[in-house]
This record gives sequence, structure tokens and C-alpha cells, in this order.
Amino acid sequence: MGRPDGRKLKNLDYEYPVAAHIMERRTDAMNMTTLDIPIAPIRHYLNEKRKEGKRYSHLAVIVAAVIRAISQYPALNRFVVNKRIYARNEIAIGMVVLKGGKIDAAGATDKMKFEPTNTIEDVDRIITDYVEKNRSEEDVNGTDRVAKRLVSTPGLLRVGVSFMKWLDKHNWMPKAVVEISPFHCTMMLTNLASIKTDYVFHHAYDFGTVSLTLALGKLREVPMMHKGEVVLEKCMPMGLVMDERICSGAYFAMAFRAFRKYLEDPHILETPPEKVVEDDG
Repeated sequence: MGRPDGRKLKNLDYEYPVAAHIMERRTDAMNMTTLDIPIAPIRHYLNEKRKEGKRYSHLAVIVAAVIRAISQYPALNRFVVNKRIYARNEIAIGMVVLKGGKIDAAGATDKMKFEPTNTIEDVDRIITDYVEKNRSEEDVNGTDRVAKRLVSTPGLLRVGVSFMKWLDKHNWMPKAVVEISPFHCTMMLTNLASIKTDYVFHHAYDFGTVSLTLALGKLREVPMMHKGEVVLEKCMPMGLVMDERICSGAYFAMAFRAFRKYLEDPHILETPPEKVVEDDG
């Protein structure tokens, strides 16, 4: 039986199915690394755009770079369920938004959907709409409604979550539930820089299909080599957690090298990619 959120990949090298059987849980397959991204090129770009009357956010630049990397390296958008490897049908990024923008407020978790051809202007608009929708203290999204329903009846949460895990494992999860679930997405993103907090390695979820988590932290100075000298460069640190079963280490390295390139020159993100690479396994 097929899934509403992805198609099973068949033309894979033997190493991927073997890894999926050896590492049955996503938490078994976590690889973690820190990306220190120089902030100067991003700031220079944003200041240039402000003079043109366009007020993009730092977050928009980073997310646009993620989307562009996925458009060229589609294996980043794979997921593993019940030892089977799937190509996701869409690019979706989950993110928590604090209600009312208050640190001590409850967080609303939902997901944003993107196209691989999206430009930074598209991404900035999607993020702005998402934050405004979920920051309102009056609005309740689909995820919140389901969660409140589960905790409203004694015992329903334990039974309901166990049942949904079973449905998901066997590809029987209703499409309507997958649509609102923030645990069924390409990447879970947390912007800890917005609350002046250090980055973390955000935990992976064994429930759902999230294969990547990215946590942005507050700026720090990092020693880097420039023209034979070691200098301190202000960087945004990012904690990246990857599901090792979806692609090789070399593939991850190439994908995030491209991600860095887009952040070094965000002008690249102003136009759609010349070609979107399809995941043929």
C-alpha cells in the first residue's frame, strides 16, 4: 500500500536497505554536525535589499538556501518508515512559533510548504504568513486541535498516539492527519537565535518522517583562516542532525557545501534554479 506523503524508492544501492534494517529507529541513525555560517555576506545582502525596499529576514535567506539545496540534492528529502525508504512528495519545514511572540508563551507547531522552484521572495512571503498565522493567541491550528482533543479524555492520549504510530508504520495513516502533522515533514527547524540562545542538536523523532533537524543559535566568533592568517569571524552556528539511512555521507557533504555557497551569495536565490533534480533512487 502506498503512502500519501511519499513514494517508495526501488532503484537504491544495497547499502541503503541494509542500513534501514540494521538501524530500525531514526534515533539509531542520527549523525550530528555543526555548521558555522559567516553572517557578513547575509547581512550585506539584506542591507542591499532594504535599500531597494525589500525587507527579507535572516531566516528567509537560510530557509531559501535549504530549499535550493534540496532542489539540487533531492535525497535530502527522503524518509524511512518501517525499514522502507521513500522520496517525499513535497518540501515541508516544521517550526515552532511562540504565541504572541512571548518567550514564556505556549508554542504553536505547524509546517510550511514550499516548491523546489521557490525564490527568496517566495520563501520570505511564506514564512511571514506562517508566523503571523501561528503567532496569534486566538488562532488554533490543526495540530493544536488534535493535541487538545487527545489530552481532554483520560487515557485517550496514550491509546491515540500508539494507534497513530501503528497506522503510520503500516502506511494507513489518513492523508488528513499527515497534512496537519508537524512530525511528517522534510526538516524540523528551530530558531534559537531569535531568543538569544545557543544552538543545540535538536532530537530526532521516531514518530513521523522528519529526516533532518536544524537549530540556529546566537552569533559567535569563530577562528577561520583568511590569506594565511587566523582571524575571528562572526558566524551563526547551526546544529544539524541527519538520518544516515537516506543518503551517503559524501552526498550530505556535497549538499551542504552547496548550502554554504548559497549563503555566501544569496543573490543566487533570487531566481528559480535552472533545473530541479528529481529523485530516481
